[in-house]
Amino acid sequence: MKIAVAADKAGFDLKETIKTYLTNKGYEVLDLTETPAEDFVDSSVAVAHAVLDGMAQRGIMFDEYGIGSAMASNKVHGMVTANVTEENTAHMTTQHNGAKAIAIGAGIVGPRLAEALVDSYLSVEYAGGRHQIRLDMLEKLY
Repeated sequence: MKIAVAADKAGFDLKETIKTYLTNKGYEVLDLTETPAEDFVDSSVAVAHAVLDGMAQRGIMFDEYGIGSAMASNKVHGMVTANVTEENTAHMTTQHNGAKAIAIGAGIVGPRLAEALVDSYLSVEYAGGRHQIRLDMLEKLY
């Protein structure tokens, strides 16, 4: 599986840590910010487009708190990104909400928790079925 990652200045060090972690676990990593993006809007929208354009199957974005990246990427039509700070949300947002990416705040989440979040997010597939109704409803809001 190919994972797109990107970060602004505040999330860059954690992105680098997780990039190494993913590579060591055998994932292919598409790093969209070899140097920190000037703003989380730039880095998160880059991840959204990489996933939606099929350059990667999943995405992970990093900034200071996570919520800014999630909000920015969710403005891209068709994108579903969740800001995650604990494992159950990382798992369930993918399984029930079809999250195509997660946002992690480096000012909130340390490296070990970030690894656990990534593992929870990547260990599950979207369940579809009755959950698809919600995604269809969200798509109609645009």
